[in-house]
Amino acid sequence: MRRIPVTLVFVLSALACNLPLQVITPTPFPPTQTQTAAFTFTPEATFTPAVTQTPAITLTPTITFTPTISATPTFAFPRVTVNKQAHCRYGPSVAFLHAADLYPGDTGIADGRYEYSNWLHVKFDKLNYYCWVAPSVVDVVGDVSILRYNEPDLQSVGYSNYPPPQNIKAIRNGDEVTISWDQVNMTADHDRGYLIIAFVCQGGYYLWWTDSYEDQYTTSYTVRDEAGCPVPSEGVLYTVEKHGFSKPAQIPWPAP
Repeated sequence: MRRIPVTLVFVLSALACNLPLQVITPTPFPPTQTQTAAFTFTPEATFTPAVTQTPAITLTPTITFTPTISATPTFAFPRVTVNKQAHCRYGPSVAFLHAADLYPGDTGIADGRYEYSNWLHVKFDKLNYYCWVAPSVVDVVGDVSILRYNEPDLQSVGYSNYPPPQNIKAIRNGDEVTISWDQVNMTADHDRGYLIIAFVCQGGYYLWWTDSYEDQYTTSYTVRDEAGCPVPSEGVLYTVEKHGFSKPAQIPWPAP
């Protein structure tokens, strides 16, 4: 659309209203000023967190203590030297079967003792097995009181083909008990009789009791056994031959 000049607008208006024509010279407008706002750029604050320094972790190694190793002293078993001619046996009393002959000067090491007697369990240097010896026939260097108690194992010292005694009886007469049994027939070469191992009560004491016979023909034995002990008396009977012992047979012990 075309613009109508401003002066022409005023002329036409005056004519229409019969007004004297007065030419009005318009005052020119000052040139339009373009206001340029002073724009100050305020940077947006950026929050920078304070940096916390993480200290470097120094690992402290775990200290492992190495225990001081104490040398374990070697136990010195008592040494024995035979001081008279004697016997070494398969059990801790003279009732047991002969195991070897001993002579003055024979030496060995004692590794045990018996709880109910003072006999020692010894390995003599000249033998390849252990046997029992009375302390009265040896001189001892060392402390035998610290030795452990050993129990005689009669089944390990030799094998016997003979059976234990049969038809065993025990009859009490007051404070005496008589034990009897049937004879076990053995050859003369093999025959070593019988062995009794018992616990009996005498004078209020519970005693370990052993006895033996040299041949097969003695088939009874009498022992004193009283009342007054906290546990009952008991016993076993073996057949003995030169190779060893039979299995034990229980004695039917009568109460006092």
